[in-house]
Amino acid sequence: MADARFRVALSGDFRKPDGSPTYPDFDLEPLRDAPDVEMAFLEPRNPLTADQLEDFDALILLAHRFDAGSVPKSGRLAAVARFGVGYDTVDVDACTKAGIALVITPDGVRRPVAVSVITFMLALTGRLLTKDRLTREAESGYARRSDHMGVGLVGRTLGSLGIGNIGAEVFRLAKPFDMKFIAHDPFADRAVAAGLGVELVGIEELFRRADVLSVSCPLSPETRHIVNADRLALMKPTAFLINTARGPIVDQKALTEVLQACRIAGAGLDVLEKEPPDADDPILKLDNVILAPHALCWTDQCFAGNGAADVRAVIDVQHGREPRGVVNREVLALDLWKERLADFGRRFGP
Repeated sequence: MADARFRVALSGDFRKPDGSPTYPDFDLEPLRDAPDVEMAFLEPRNPLTADQLEDFDALILLAHRFDAGSVPKSGRLAAVARFGVGYDTVDVDACTKAGIALVITPDGVRRPVAVSVITFMLALTGRLLTKDRLTREAESGYARRSDHMGVGLVGRTLGSLGIGNIGAEVFRLAKPFDMKFIAHDPFADRAVAAGLGVELVGIEELFRRADVLSVSCPLSPETRHIVNADRLALMKPTAFLINTARGPIVDQKALTEVLQACRIAGAGLDVLEKEPPDADDPILKLDNVILAPHALCWTDQCFAGNGAADVRAVIDVQHGREPRGVVNREVLALDLWKERLADFGRRFGP
């Protein structure tokens, strides 16, 4: 007999050891108040194990890994709702084979991550950290301020490696700066690019022409180290690189060497190949890079938005509706998925 309630699990990293919420801005009240929904926090395990998830219909996942060994044998789990848009911690193939929809939260991160890109761009071109240090040196710092002129943005070229959810939002936010826009993305929506005034170019041309180059593509086998030594060598010596996506998209060793030799003007990195980095990582010693701990977009609004999107996704599944943001869309055509969704609809209403 089917469980009378729709059971939702939350990975254990949503709670601190003392039981308090890790991120209080994630409002769980809509889930607690939803009719016929029961929610529970899992014990912290990384990766999650199948036995933890046997009796759940959906999982909201923070940073813990979900791999083939996490798939419950009961066949009950219908959806994994990832808190954010990165899903390199999830075995997508394992989800697909089990008829589990993997859901991400593009609406929750679009604006916060795009704002992070703009933050890096303004800080780098304005030499904000350098000028902060000069000010703290009082008279001797003020005496050297003419040696650290910033770079104006009007007429400069903003490039993006990727023009999807976040990449497109970056261009929307950058419109008032009167820059030229270029992007490379083999999956680009040409109508969206045209509407934003973005010229689509080849990848080598992107690296050659951009004055500010932002990485806004997902990590995959195809994009791992797509920003490599050869492509970095194409960049102008006055150009800046920004990465707010995933660290391994950039060959960090090659980038470090380029920055050490001042062959580009600087970089803004919210992500690194190894997180956290080793204390002796040479990139941490460089003055021409601004770093953030994979958290520049972490704001109250970002986390509230991600949480609301995940709650909405699992409630949609409960009521037999296709959720937004499904990554492995081939699942939606499977008879197993369709039967699960139809059963949820019959039990819990449309």
